[in-house]
Amino acid sequence: MIRDGAINLEGLEIGTLGAGEMQEAVGVMVRGMRDNPNIVAAFGQDPETRHGRLLRLFGAMAAAEVPGRDRDMLTARGPDGSILGVCGMMPPGRCQPGLGRQLRLLPALLSLGPRSAGRTTSWLGAWSKHDPDERHWHLGPVAVDTHLQGMGIGSMLMRVFCERMDEAGEDAYLETDKPINVRFYERFGFEVTGEDEVLGVRNWYMFRRAQKSDQGSR
Repeated sequence: MIRDGAINLEGLEIGTLGAGEMQEAVGVMVRGMRDNPNIVAAFGQDPETRHGRLLRLFGAMAAAEVPGRDRDMLTARGPDGSILGVCGMMPPGRCQPGLGRQLRLLPALLSLGPRSAGRTTSWLGAWSKHDPDERHWHLGPVAVDTHLQGMGIGSMLMRVFCERMDEAGEDAYLETDKPINVRFYERFGFEVTGEDEVLGVRNWYMFRRAQKSDQGSR
């Protein structure tokens, strides 16, 4: 429940994205991420232009995924069932798009215009070079709707994600373009493993080892 600009986290539910809800989740991602430095560098200074281009790109990415991809996305829901935050988590071996996914994304990429298409390709190409060879789950995007950021929703999603990784004994990896996010992810056990300039923006690459439970030693 949201009152006077604050939110009651006890009223939120963390669960899996349901079939047919991807469009709503994409809307949350677009609103929550359209002002990120990489996205500004790729799509320009105008917020509405960025919103439209990012909506096309994220929508195409969602459509290009294999059936069942929704099961690999956590959501934070309000009491009315609306999606307030999203945590994407790509299974091992699915980080890099194969030829089929690349071809399905091509029309949406070209629709961004030559400059944005070229810069987006450079951005994603730079990220792919840092993707670890060792087995890992790929975290992202993690996004909370714009008017709800800073209220703890992202932390709730991350706690559930990390619990799942630890229970399964799986490592995780992510990219981020905001210094504040580096400190945020460090709270959940991620460590910086590399840095790079992408489209003139500093980016960080972070890895998290699965953490063993102490319960087995008692």
